[in-house]
Amino acid sequence: MSASIRLVLALHNHQPVGNFDGVIDAAYLDSYGPFLDLLEEFPEIPISLHTSGCLMEWLVARRPEYIERLRTFVRRGQIELLGGPFYEPILACIPRRDRVGQIQLYSRFLEQLFGVKVRGMWVPERVWEPSFAGDITEAGIEFTLVDDSHFKAAGLHEDKLHGYYLTEDEGRLLKIFPDSEKLRYTIPFAEVNETIDYLRALSENVSNAVAVFGDDGEKFGVWPGTREHVFEKGWLRSFFEELRENRDWLRTITLGQAVDEVPPLGRVYLPNASYREMTEWALDTDQQMAYRELVEQQEKEVNWVQLRQFVRAGFWRNFLVKYPESNEMYCRMREVSDRIARAGTDGTARPDLLAQAQTELFRGQCNCPYWHGAFGGLYLPHLRNAIYRHLIAADTLLEQVDGRTGRWVDITAEDYNLDARKEVRLASDRLVAYFAPARGGHLYELDLRSTQVNLLATLNRRPEPYHAKVIAAAEKQKQVQDGDILDLNDQVKFKQPDLDQKIQYDTWPRKSLVDHFLQPGLPLEDFQRGRGEIGSFVQGVYETRLRRSDTRVETVMTREGYMGEHIVRVTKTVGLDTTLGSLLDIEYVLEKLPVGERIHFAVEFNFAAMASGADDRYFYGSTGQQMGQLQTVHDLEEQDRIGLVDEWLGVDASLDLSQPGGIWTTPIQTVSQSEGGFELVHQSTAVIPHWNFVADESGRWSVRIRMTLDTSAAQARMLATAGV
Repeated sequence: MSASIRLVLALHNHQPVGNFDGVIDAAYLDSYGPFLDLLEEFPEIPISLHTSGCLMEWLVARRPEYIERLRTFVRRGQIELLGGPFYEPILACIPRRDRVGQIQLYSRFLEQLFGVKVRGMWVPERVWEPSFAGDITEAGIEFTLVDDSHFKAAGLHEDKLHGYYLTEDEGRLLKIFPDSEKLRYTIPFAEVNETIDYLRALSENVSNAVAVFGDDGEKFGVWPGTREHVFEKGWLRSFFEELRENRDWLRTITLGQAVDEVPPLGRVYLPNASYREMTEWALDTDQQMAYRELVEQQEKEVNWVQLRQFVRAGFWRNFLVKYPESNEMYCRMREVSDRIARAGTDGTARPDLLAQAQTELFRGQCNCPYWHGAFGGLYLPHLRNAIYRHLIAADTLLEQVDGRTGRWVDITAEDYNLDARKEVRLASDRLVAYFAPARGGHLYELDLRSTQVNLLATLNRRPEPYHAKVIAAAEKQKQVQDGDILDLNDQVKFKQPDLDQKIQYDTWPRKSLVDHFLQPGLPLEDFQRGRGEIGSFVQGVYETRLRRSDTRVETVMTREGYMGEHIVRVTKTVGLDTTLGSLLDIEYVLEKLPVGERIHFAVEFNFAAMASGADDRYFYGSTGQQMGQLQTVHDLEEQDRIGLVDEWLGVDASLDLSQPGGIWTTPIQTVSQSEGGFELVHQSTAVIPHWNFVADESGRWSVRIRMTLDTSAAQARMLATAGV
């Protein structure tokens, strides 16, 4: 008897750019390898497999035996390879030219590696916008898949989602499959017979049906508890055996086979969409909680089944609004992409360097740290650092494309962060610094070219919906300890103790050159809690002038604002000089100060990318003495120097003060959710020089701060590694 229903199993394996080798190798041992081991026993079951380009490159380099096994599966037709954008960017997050370029690059890579033509692709995080249809087809792709909720949002009923549709953009046709949410929840978490019964019911009620399961391959061994469930307890084996035993009516095929064997169900135009949870995460925290409460109320109503497909949450691009740090990466990426595009139209550009720069750009577009949902993402410093590492590498290559050699400095003013205000960029052969005069005159990005590190890849502490769960769980634990309740039915895992007491929210951006007028004598503990500010300079608008010569560039930022009841003037000048190497020369001049009154002025610096909790990452003082790891809280008096060292990065950052003052240091740590439980993550170290003084008759006070950024240790290590 011919099969009455076709089932597509499409798996998506991915590890982000910058992830730790140990994490990726554990995923290989727990999931990617064992899955092929079992699949090999069932040659009659084909699958469609997408492996992100960043993971595929790692497998080629670290696990070549896996690549050889894949070739065997591909040759015999049991695995259909799906392409996609090479380094797994959210398509909505990158320019159209890069969408097409990434997809074409990965198709060529797979075709050269495996000797087959790539017909279909995986859409990263299933984030969809209507124009993608044209971009995908222009890149040479014939078909793809997204969530069935995308189709429901377009008005299609559940019983119309068992096949594929045609969509188009500017006349370019794309075949697109709905990925079943029902199957994503039953595979592999429900009993095997529940999935088989569901498919049997479809076969009896829908003619010529195609059911598509498409989801993360990491569900099979990497997600908590799944290795035991899927492999050790035999769920996947049982599932494959059921597919084999029921093949008289249930036939497993690939997406390409479905396109070749079954006509399209019709034409559809899908709206902006992603999977349901992603659209919720894109909402602000307050709106997200309100949305969940509304949905939970409506789920109790009898008409919820009919109403559900018309209820929608947020839009992916608003992650760039919700998290300004994501927007900073996005804007930096766009700047590099635009420079590559301009250079590509110049016939004098060096194509070898331009190709390297484009590869670095594409790696810097990997989606994971551009957003945050249930786990990790933006909250993981090593992933943000990886994005900046590749963008800085691309930027440095582009300077070579432009013909810059030797010692040089430059200064420009453009709208670098897309806020309709101009930012200032100071650049040299050694570093790049971005300033936001319209937002406190902050130094918001500081790139070291030699180590490819952004020392201001910081992250603010802000409310997240799951913080309520942390606080509630901590309260339950206290009640258990006090004997008020017997047990914790909903056990919440904490990676560190007292996380509920670590939840704190920032009221200003954790950047550098953040100017504070504080209550005289304010203690560090109050400052840590965000108290004591009496000025209007933290995020105020500064007027800006640029100065330039052949050997030195400066930005001069001035603001008049309130210090308590008094109007005062602050002028800060930041200079970059070819003769001073990796040093920012910073001068503050305070004027119109009230004579005879006590003043408490502070300048906040933050240092990201330099990890805490390790003995080779530490503070040092004016005599070079070590002063503890980088999470250490210091309240120092009458100091004129402090330094931070990360020996692993090879970075030594120091501040030298022309006027001795107090120096506070405090860690900026977030409480976030990971797959293994709630955890405390070190985001940056705040260093705050501050001065308590009485204004003299001149009403004027000044200080010079020299920020030295020494990467000679890292450069020496690189030369030694290269054998130079």
